[in-house]
Amino acid sequence: MSMSKPVMKEILQRAKNILDEYLNDQNLRKTAERYSVLEELYYLPQDEHIDVETLFLRMRNKEYTISRATVYNSIDLLVECGLVVKHNFKDKNALYEPALTYEHHDHLVCNNCLKIKEFLDPSIEEIKKRVGKSVGSEIKHHSLVFYGDCTIENCENLKRKEVVSS
Repeated sequence: MSMSKPVMKEILQRAKNILDEYLNDQNLRKTAERYSVLEELYYLPQDEHIDVETLFLRMRNKEYTISRATVYNSIDLLVECGLVVKHNFKDKNALYEPALTYEHHDHLVCNNCLKIKEFLDPSIEEIKKRVGKSVGSEIKHHSLVFYGDCTIENCENLKRKEVVSS
């Protein structure tokens, strides 16, 4: 499910406003590099997760003049101010996705091809409510990751992994 360009522009503008406010509150400089990292993250396809190194290389390929350290520091700042969600999956570098386009979902990571699939299952939300009730807590957030073995015949990601490994 992809968003229309006007909706994406509106969300990106909201993100920039939040970043403006955060930088002002923290007495930090408003640098073009920080806003460039924000834009690159918010223009990712909706179900894509990206690590900092890949983001850095994409930005360099687009001829941004930005250092690796600046990308890392900018990502940390965007996580701090709630504009980016950080995920730590087994055997992977930390991966990131935009927070304002983020609808809660869970993840399945394939042990074979390493592809990350997002899913939403209403029964998990019901379990969360039941658990919260049984322990006397209103659960605000959860993180659920399933790890499984790919059963997709001729999986492109598995082929890519085999080429890299050889």
